[in-house]
Amino acid sequence: MTFKRFVEIGRVALINYGKDYGRLVVIVDVVDQNRALVDAPDMVRCQINFKRLALTDIKIDIPKVPNKKTLVAAMEAADVKNRWENSSWGRKLIVQKRRASLNDFDRFKVMLARIKFIFILMNGIRIFPLLSGDL
Repeated sequence: MTFKRFVEIGRVALINYGKDYGRLVVIVDVVDQNRALVDAPDMVRCQINFKRLALTDIKIDIPKVPNKKTLVAAMEAADVKNRWENSSWGRKLIVQKRRASLNDFDRFKVMLARIKFIFILMNGIRIFPLLSGDL
């Protein structure tokens, strides 16, 4: 199986460690074999180690080291935010953040909803043979 996500200019990555954890950035230049210059619309351009980046499938077409205005325009043209939120990885992270922000009563409501769902599911499994006539 070959690699599909390469470190390249325009590759969108997710920061997986540090003060910018969870932020989507774009690789604008490769400094050396361990670091890249990354930028995002809401952050200052900085160098970051590849170990702190998780590469995504999203790639935008930008020149090497673009200015902020060009980068923002390219990200909006490629609809990066929407593509990320609709990806399975992005949806999973959104659900994790939502669950982490629940208070005690919200967790209680989730527990009750799961119990009701399992009850309906199990009753549906018990009733299904009766409906199909396979006794």
